[in-house]
Amino acid sequence: MKDLESFVKDIKYFGKMDNPTSWAYVKGPCGDEMEFYLRIDNDIIEEVKFYTEGCIFTVACGAMTAHLALGKSIDGALSISPWTVINELEGIPKDHIHCSILAVTSLYRAITDYLLKE
Repeated sequence: MKDLESFVKDIKYFGKMDNPTSWAYVKGPCGDEMEFYLRIDNDIIEEVKFYTEGCIFTVACGAMTAHLALGKSIDGALSISPWTVINELEGIPKDHIHCSILAVTSLYRAITDYLLKE
């Protein structure tokens, strides 16, 4: 498990990516928006970035989702669930669990974009 504040301070996955293999944009029910960018080679996620202007919990969930997806196969990344993200982070309040759903949904949609192009 990672402490939320220390995890958010060092976010190497935050930002937009030029020329991704696939990407996705999702707007959550709370109004936060998230983008996921993937560079995939031979069905392995070799690079991942996310972008949001959402709250600290949305940023943390996006960063953890990206961290968990990096280096995984497509099948492995599709096994990441919102609860996986919540369990890896400490300090996500119950009223912000939807942030993990937004992050994982964005990842899944970016994977879907990749699969539809194949």
